[in-house]
Amino acid sequence: MSANKKCPLDKVCGNCFASRGSTGAPKLSSCSRCGLVYYCSRDCQRAHWKANHKKCCIAKADRVPQQQLQQAALANRNESLSVATTAGEKCSVCLDPLMVAPVATLQCSHVFHKGCIAELRKFGVEKICPLCREPLPPGPENIFDDATRRFVVVLQFVARGKASWWSLPGAVQHDLDAAIVGWRAAADDGWVYAQRNLALAHLGSLGVPQSDQEAVRWFKKAADQGDVEAQYHLATLIEVGRGVAQSKREAAQWYTKAAEQGHVEAQFQLADLYKDGRGVAQSDAKSARWFRKAAEQGHVDAQFNLGAMLHERSSASEEEEALQWMTKAAEQGHALSQLFLGMSYQAGRGVAQSDLEAVRWYKKAANQGNAGAQNDLACMFERGRGVVQSDVEAARWFRKAAEQGLANAQTVLGLFYESGRGVPQSDVGAVRWLTKGAEQGSVDAQFNLGTLIKHGRGVAQSDKEAAKWYKKAAEQGHVLSQRLLGSMSEGGRGMAQSDVEAARWYKKAADQGDADAQFYLGVLYMEGRGVAQSDEETARWFEKAADQGHAEAQFEFGWLFERGHGVVKNDADAVRWFQKAASQGYEDAQIHLGLMLQEGRL
Repeated sequence: MSANKKCPLDKVCGNCFASRGSTGAPKLSSCSRCGLVYYCSRDCQRAHWKANHKKCCIAKADRVPQQQLQQAALANRNESLSVATTAGEKCSVCLDPLMVAPVATLQCSHVFHKGCIAELRKFGVEKICPLCREPLPPGPENIFDDATRRFVVVLQFVARGKASWWSLPGAVQHDLDAAIVGWRAAADDGWVYAQRNLALAHLGSLGVPQSDQEAVRWFKKAADQGDVEAQYHLATLIEVGRGVAQSKREAAQWYTKAAEQGHVEAQFQLADLYKDGRGVAQSDAKSARWFRKAAEQGHVDAQFNLGAMLHERSSASEEEEALQWMTKAAEQGHALSQLFLGMSYQAGRGVAQSDLEAVRWYKKAANQGNAGAQNDLACMFERGRGVVQSDVEAARWFRKAAEQGLANAQTVLGLFYESGRGVPQSDVGAVRWLTKGAEQGSVDAQFNLGTLIKHGRGVAQSDKEAAKWYKKAAEQGHVLSQRLLGSMSEGGRGMAQSDVEAARWYKKAADQGDADAQFYLGVLYMEGRGVAQSDEETARWFEKAADQGHAEAQFEFGWLFERGHGVVKNDADAVRWFQKAASQGYEDAQIHLGLMLQEGRL
């Protein structure tokens, strides 16, 4: 039956919910007392009576519509207020003036202090009016219990999918209305559990209109009486400004009250406030203290956060304790803790190095969808560490992480498609994944995407688009991109020709030790393009490249010694550099050495 449609109770058994006319319920008979609930058999009626109907069954003559109940309650409150403020009236129990404390008007119209009536009930005094001997009305505890029993019946009805909260059958709606009226009466009498339940009902729109303001009002009343759950819920509403002005400071005060009573979630939230200094002065010590209290109660996020804080301190003893807390959280299924343990075992940090243990923990976190663990597990398959090497498995896990938006996984998956590792080779697939990684700032993705575009692989060839991605990578310090940008600037490919820009990008790559960039920068200094001509600078950059085995730089550096440009002229040094270049097969150096031999200069 749809939860959005009304469920006529005269068509189903109140106990087994068999439909009228079905095989097990050819006909239904109503309860003779209330006439609201129907049964398919006497057995079902007896079972339901014992289960809960006895507590909820109200004779037809005793039923009062919801509106009349509310009006009567309001009238009683107004009457009580009027009588209580009458000059000279005293409570007949304590003999103090009625106006000095909250009052209760009994059904017989006699007025007493609420506290006095509560004491009469508490100490077992006969439950009758002290003046006229009329029976006392039920106390807030009894009212609350009766209301809660009615509410549970409704809750079970909704939980079974028989109706929604806002489309209840008549009898069930009656129970809900009576429960709310009862809670409100008990709450007005100061019964803390009723106040909390009313707040939760308003917060979750359970039988009453949703109202953050009403939730805050009732939570506050219960919290002021020390109810720990109310203190916690009130703190959460104040922290985000629901139904009340937002205040991190006041939220912290209520979290503290609940935390000091041992409320584990309040302890965790308070620790988080101290960690970031929200509403309280930032304090790692207090944050760790409250994380520890929550962690000792098994709060998994607190265990992880405490472990992370201890890990950051880096001492051996604290690293050992950090691993203990991480293990507790990981064994409860906390994915980030499982990832942490995997990384610790892989690196041998605080534990004996073990690729097998690393893979075991990576798998646990990866199977929960943790992208970082999926990426790390893929790397283990790629390298064959702790598992049999498998590009196919590596690609599968990289894909899972990539689909969650992890830039590194997107980059590697793109490279797998480019080379056909673990997946069918596809330049289009490579461009697709490298673009995703590049757009998230992955420098390797930006460089490799620029290269594919430059050569027109998987996408239309475009020097301008290639230069765009090279520049993004170059600005992040990617040395090959810096050198290529220098080359494209020098040749005017994909951007305006500029020797100045070429020199600037060559210099960045050269400073990072790129031999080609050092050589090209030396050429610009030799020719005075984009920089002031300088033989000394030419010699300096040629030497840096030559020392790294750059054959052309070795040959040109030899020429500088032969001619004495930027260095002291020295044939021996010239020959030495020519020979280095020639030994690498550099043809010009080999030819020049031959000429020097013919001329008798060797």
